[in-house]
Amino acid sequence: QVQLVESGGGLVQPGGSLRLSCSASASIFSIYNMGWYRQAPGKQRDLVATITTGGNTNYADSVKGRFTVSRDNAKNMVYLQMNSLKPEDTANYYCNARLWVGLSFNNYWGQGTQVTVSS
Repeated sequence: QVQLVESGGGLVQPGGSLRLSCSASASIFSIYNMGWYRQAPGKQRDLVATITTGGNTNYADSVKGRFTVSRDNAKNMVYLQMNSLKPEDTANYYCNARLWVGLSFNNYWGQGTQVTVSS
């Protein structure tokens, strides 16, 4: 079982920056692929960014060039640096850990942290 705790959300003006952090309880954090997802009210949960065990990253088109995902395996942490924030980035942001076992995987989620971009 993996427990994930997000932090760093808040209210920011358009064009501003925030850094989200996710702390994981996994004993072998480095074997998990990690990701950030977001969900706005009345909408589905969408992928924002992922980072594999090897450090390869993937981003949603809407955040490419503005957001950066990173991980620190020594600290069991994953981060999402968000720059040039827009009102449409407003959502609850969730940390995800995924462990592949053969052809299937186990998914773990944090409780989410709210990001509001507004003037």
